[in-house]
Amino acid sequence: MIKEKFRKLWISYIIQSLMAAIAIFIIVSVLGKERVVVISAMGATSFIVFAMPKAVSARTRNVIGGHLVGLASGAIFYFAALPYFVGYPLAVGIAVFLMVALDLEHPPAAGTALAVVVNEVSFDVFVAIVISAIVLSQCRYYLRNHLKDLV
Repeated sequence: MIKEKFRKLWISYIIQSLMAAIAIFIIVSVLGKERVVVISAMGATSFIVFAMPKAVSARTRNVIGGHLVGLASGAIFYFAALPYFVGYPLAVGIAVFLMVALDLEHPPAAGTALAVVVNEVSFDVFVAIVISAIVLSQCRYYLRNHLKDLV
């Protein structure tokens, strides 16, 4: 069944979906294949930015701040000497707590925390996450007058 909203905005659905794909293409092209696992949460961020641009979690502050919180939380538990079944959930839980407490809610950033604690912490990972968050948030910022909420 096709939503009535889709019937009215089908061109926006196509264009904004293509924009999401292009943004992720640029990020992956610049950062390389090696960092794709670490920036996997950016796929979810691209959904929020291009399908729900008016949502609070799509704001620049939330996208960048949320991913920085996820990065910090993941890094803390990456270096902690805890078993994975304790460290991984704590990284996500602390990221969620901090995002809510600091008013930086961005759900995909909980995935950033998990990706960092599972994979690695390095300057390259920090740069990959920050660049990705900036690119996506700036896409939303500069296209804000053209993007429509699709959900």
